[in-house]
Amino acid sequence: MKNGKQSSQPEKGSSRILSLSVLFIALCGFSFYLGGIFCSERNKIEAKDVTVTTTKAIASPKAPTVSPIQIKSVSFPECGSGFQDYTPCTDPKRWKKYGVHRLSFLERHCPPVYEKTECLIPPPDGYKPPIRWPKSKDQCWYKNVPYDWINKEKSNQHWLKKEGDKFHFPGGGTMFPRGVSHYVDQMQDLIPGMKDGTVRTAIDTGCGVASWGGDLLDRGILTLSLAPRDNHEAQVQFALERGIPAILGVISTQRLPFPSNAFDMAHCSRCLIPWTEFGGIYLLEIHRIVRPGGFWVLSGPPVNYNRRWRGWNTTMEEQKSDYNKLQSLLTSMCFKKYAQKEDIAVWQKLSDKSCYDKIAENMEAYPPKCDDSIEPDSAWYTPLRPCVVAPTPKVKKSGLGSIPKWPERLNVAPARITDVHGGSANGLKHDDGKWKNRVKHYKKVLTALGTDKIRNVMDMNTVYGGFAAALVKDPVWVMNVVSSYGANSLPVVFDRGLVGVYHDWCEAFSTYPRTYDLLHLDSLFTLESQRCEMKYVLLEMDRILRPGGYVIIRESSYFMDAITTLAKGMRWSCRREETEYAVESEKILVCQKKLWFSSNQTS
Repeated sequence: MKNGKQSSQPEKGSSRILSLSVLFIALCGFSFYLGGIFCSERNKIEAKDVTVTTTKAIASPKAPTVSPIQIKSVSFPECGSGFQDYTPCTDPKRWKKYGVHRLSFLERHCPPVYEKTECLIPPPDGYKPPIRWPKSKDQCWYKNVPYDWINKEKSNQHWLKKEGDKFHFPGGGTMFPRGVSHYVDQMQDLIPGMKDGTVRTAIDTGCGVASWGGDLLDRGILTLSLAPRDNHEAQVQFALERGIPAILGVISTQRLPFPSNAFDMAHCSRCLIPWTEFGGIYLLEIHRIVRPGGFWVLSGPPVNYNRRWRGWNTTMEEQKSDYNKLQSLLTSMCFKKYAQKEDIAVWQKLSDKSCYDKIAENMEAYPPKCDDSIEPDSAWYTPLRPCVVAPTPKVKKSGLGSIPKWPERLNVAPARITDVHGGSANGLKHDDGKWKNRVKHYKKVLTALGTDKIRNVMDMNTVYGGFAAALVKDPVWVMNVVSSYGANSLPVVFDRGLVGVYHDWCEAFSTYPRTYDLLHLDSLFTLESQRCEMKYVLLEMDRILRPGGYVIIRESSYFMDAITTLAKGMRWSCRREETEYAVESEKILVCQKKLWFSSNQTS
């Protein structure tokens, strides 16, 4: 009470509080309303973005609301007959664009997208289904690889000889005067591990027509033969026509597409690689890909120089100097002389840590030890490194003598499996069990699998080589391909006694046309379709597949209609099959490439 009257302040304060409360509630309600509109519109935008993403790239294969991708029917034209031996990334027509330093023009140089061919490569006139294994090891149809250069230039060395409508392979070579089997017998006397399963995988650089690799197959040693596309025309194509593993490649300026510490043995028989030039960088690449305890075998210059120098257009002193230089270089990168007899010399890669420690301690050592920042398994367009890759403790567990002998090693989880994200021994066991079931089902939907109708097989995107492991008792060999953009599981494939390469399927594979009987693809488009167009992958598959050959495509139902449409445009005959568990989200497409001949005889 003031002057006998009630103060009005409390009333005014209450009114103000009430007004502010009403305003606050109104503002909150309006904000809630606007927020609802905004969130609703945002959800619409996100839904729209998801729809666009699934159309352009990859839909979730298990999403029932996503319709399968559809494309218009297409018919691919025939390439000219001049394309019958076309190798897009090693095309002689493009060699002039690239340098001659260290023969780098022979390496992979793939055409840009706007230069890619969109046509079907015809077989040579008179092409026939290849002779079946094992007869194919000794003979092939002349019309399938109609090249006379080797026959004429190497006739005195007995690489091959033409008789009637066939080429015959007598197993000769520059260093095989008594035949390749006698040569390998001599080698086995020097390396006892070649007889008992210790040595399982090998690489043959400068392979000729792969007679060495062919002979080793009968002895349980899986050899990958390597040769460039050069004036010998089709060495690799001859090898694959015979049913012997081979790939186009050259040691030049980039690493070979293999992980480090992969092969049990590397071989060079007068392969004319200048091992001691350029600081020995080619030998360093051999050192990188041979596993600890593995072997490097050399026959030809300068081995046995005191007896052979007259036939090498040089002097004994020069050959002796070359041999001493080679021996010194090998010692400096932790190879030791293992054995030598007549024309064959063998060195072994040391796994002893002390040798590599000495290199690291000597600041003036050449070659130096590789810095830890250099990834030893990086091998897709990776420059050769002028340094020694030292085995890590985990790699030493994968060394020759530490891993089980063949065939036990196929089913033992290698130490390097833990380098793969999520990799484990249980994971490998589960993967193998899965592929045994899948291959059993494949043989029901493709009865040719497991017979002599299929010899050269490629698993286009393997993980641990489970598909190949499930086929190990069949008359096939499998090229295991690991994506250069995926998890690096290729060391595990090699540690199991299998072979394979890194590759990017947005580019052409390093092989000739018509070199594989079966291509197997598991979810490749689901994993990588956002990176390149599906049609280019399928056209590349058509290029490397033999007429009459088969394709097994295991994919999300989302892609099946589009794949079927493109396959029809490539003249494949296809049928859709259920998976072994008949799930709706995944299907199997089994296709066969038809044999047809070009109606256009001009290139």
